Amino acid sequence: MERKYGSGSIRGRSGRNTVNEKYIERKLVKTAKNMGGIALKFVSPGFDGVPDRIVLFPGGCAGFVELKSPGKTMRPLQVRRKRQLESLGFRVFCVDGTEQIEEVLNAIRTP
Repeated sequence: MERKYGSGSIRGRSGRNTVNEKYIERKLVKTAKNMGGIALKFVSPGFDGVPDRIVLFPGGCAGFVELKSPGKTMRPLQVRRKRQLESLGFRVFCVDGTEQIEEVLNAIRTP
């Protein structure tokens, strides 16, 4: 059965679904830019488990996004980091499909 993501399924030459974390990440970055924001790669040496991207919009709106391949979930350390950031008042989202991107970005850019 063909699984659909966003506006349609993405298939490579092999006929296998080619939607992966990297594809979702590129789409997030492009969509954030089109909405007037930026989605910066977030790396914190010595502090593992942080989300992949920090998304910033005008007016000081910010949120973190962990990206996963379709159907994948966060590791236990990532869940702990998510809770830690949320306890500080930040919004943290896990995205595993392109169809979630607009809703998450709208939530981040809404004060």
